[in-house]
Amino acid sequence: MTRSQLIKTLAMQNKQLYEKNIAIGVHLVFEQIIEALLSGQRVEVRGFGSFVLRLRAARSVRNPKTGAVAHQKLSYVLHFKPGKALRERVNHVLAEG
Repeated sequence: MTRSQLIKTLAMQNKQLYEKNIAIGVHLVFEQIIEALLSGQRVEVRGFGSFVLRLRAARSVRNPKTGAVAHQKLSYVLHFKPGKALRERVNHVLAEG
């Protein structure tokens, strides 16, 4: 699902709200998540999951085609861990159908 699909789905489910206002709300939620991650905080949405940045150490990598060795710098990787309720719901729905 894309951001625009999310906005349209929310607009269809909430006819009393303008799609423009829903788009602003979705944008604000995403921006707050990004700002929290940039400041080093862990973001947890109960029942959905948590987002955290993990540090990836600098390392040497090899191009499999040419065999050339390159050095990859220290970097951060975004990690998402689904919450228990989300895991159970997905597994239950997919196991049935």
